[in-house]
Amino acid sequence: MHAVSCGGLVIFRGKILVLYKNYKGRYEGWVLPKGTVEQGEDYTETALREVKEESGVKASIMKYIGTSEYNFNVPEGEVQKEVHWYLMMASNYYSKPQWEEYFVDSGYYKYHEAYHLLKFTNERQILEKGYNEYLEMKKAGLWVPKKQNI
Repeated sequence: MHAVSCGGLVIFRGKILVLYKNYKGRYEGWVLPKGTVEQGEDYTETALREVKEESGVKASIMKYIGTSEYNFNVPEGEVQKEVHWYLMMASNYYSKPQWEEYFVDSGYYKYHEAYHLLKFTNERQILEKGYNEYLEMKKAGLWVPKKQNI
């Protein structure tokens, strides 16, 4: 089975948005916001929608970062997951974790804090790549708000 998700590395004033997931008292870990592509959506729409749903954050896409891939098992068999990641700028520090999806905490953290909080290696790699892109854009004067909020 194959599944496609999209997500965001969301930055505001140099800090990175991460979400803490706790399913029925079981530690799930800190993650970046992401979710499944719905019918009729393009990848950028999915990424913006999932960031807003999971964290309450309004963000603008600044740049495509890349793809991560991993496999996991479900009762029906193995799923090959492909996640498309976007570098995003938040409009402020506000965030509100989505309890319905078992996100119980969220916040913006300095790079090294977010790196060590993130549970999954593939998300740490996206953080590293995306944060370097952010620094390059900032240095070149390209890290400025865009008008494509949801």
